[in-house]
Amino acid sequence: QVQLVESGGGLVQAGGSLRLSCAASGRTFSSYVMGWFRQAPGKERESVARISWSGTNTYYADSVKGRFTISRDNAKNMVYLQMNSLKPEDTAVYYCAAALTIATLNSGGYWGQGTQVTVSS
Repeated sequence: QVQLVESGGGLVQAGGSLRLSCAASGRTFSSYVMGWFRQAPGKERESVARISWSGTNTYYADSVKGRFTISRDNAKNMVYLQMNSLKPEDTAVYYCAAALTIATLNSGGYWGQGTQVTVSS
């Protein structure tokens, strides 16, 4: 089992940056695909980025490509989301997720409590 705790959210002006962190418990962290999702009020949950267990392969939603960077440190059981050039439409609760496969990541897996990101115009 994996427990996830996000941090780093907050209020930032448009054009600014934030770095989200996700601390994971569990001895098999390096076996998991990790992802960041977000959900804005009244909208469906959206996959933002994900990273393979080795960190070699990454995926980004078109809406964040070129602005966000996902990374992981398996030695520290951490995954990060560097968010640059933030836009008001990036405002949402951001969740960290873990699963053994991409399919499970999108349909279930383990989830953190979420951290609020608010971008003011």
